[in-house]
Amino acid sequence: MESFSFLAITFLFLLHSITTSIAQTTTAPAPAGPLNITAVLEKAGQFNTLIRLMKSTQIADQINNQLNNSNTGITIFAPTDNAFSSLPPGTLNSLTDQQKVSLIQFHVIPTLITMSQFQTVSNPLRTQAGNTNNGQFPLNVTSAGNQVNISTGVVNTTVSNSLYSDSKLAVYQVDRVLLPLAIFGSAAPAPAPGPASSKVKKKPTAAADEPTASPKDAVDASSGFRLHWIISEMWILSIVIGSFFWLHL
Repeated sequence: MESFSFLAITFLFLLHSITTSIAQTTTAPAPAGPLNITAVLEKAGQFNTLIRLMKSTQIADQINNQLNNSNTGITIFAPTDNAFSSLPPGTLNSLTDQQKVSLIQFHVIPTLITMSQFQTVSNPLRTQAGNTNNGQFPLNVTSAGNQVNISTGVVNTTVSNSLYSDSKLAVYQVDRVLLPLAIFGSAAPAPAPGPASSKVKKKPTAAADEPTASPKDAVDASSGFRLHWIISEMWILSIVIGSFFWLHL
């Protein structure tokens, strides 16, 4: 009987520990105190590059100020470290400070959007980067069931996970960096024009060892051929006449 009671108590203790661990891993409670976007991302892990950019551009401070001092909600699309690593080498270093600000602002929507609300949003979504005109910072979102598709005009991706959600903040993981048209969508610069003469279509020229004959050269060649023919005919005629006289001597 004592052995059975011991086993029952042990089983209940293990069951409580397991359910507590599951609850902690699925709900991801908010950091204690005021909302802090970098704390949310640090708790989620794998967002070090995004955190660094948010801090260096001071956008983290702006988001925290809005979250804690206004009633306006915020939605953030958070690219993972792998998403940044997949960019062509030198992409971030090639950007100006203002372009880095615009890039991070392009991932921030100044309203709260829940997963279910993605089905009814109006495109293009307005981000903190501003202008949504084509060629600037348009962000289009479509939803099919539980899948949310995102298109910037440069890249397409999907929401792969909901990292955090409450009444003021929603953070969604994306596996590609959202590249705006205004920064990454311009066409490659055209090559510098060559000399004016290179634009004129030239007729094929003769090879270096095959000079083109001028009309005068052609006339000279024709005359020389005729003179050679006449001399040959006269030589043949002289042989025939000589032979005729020799036979009748």
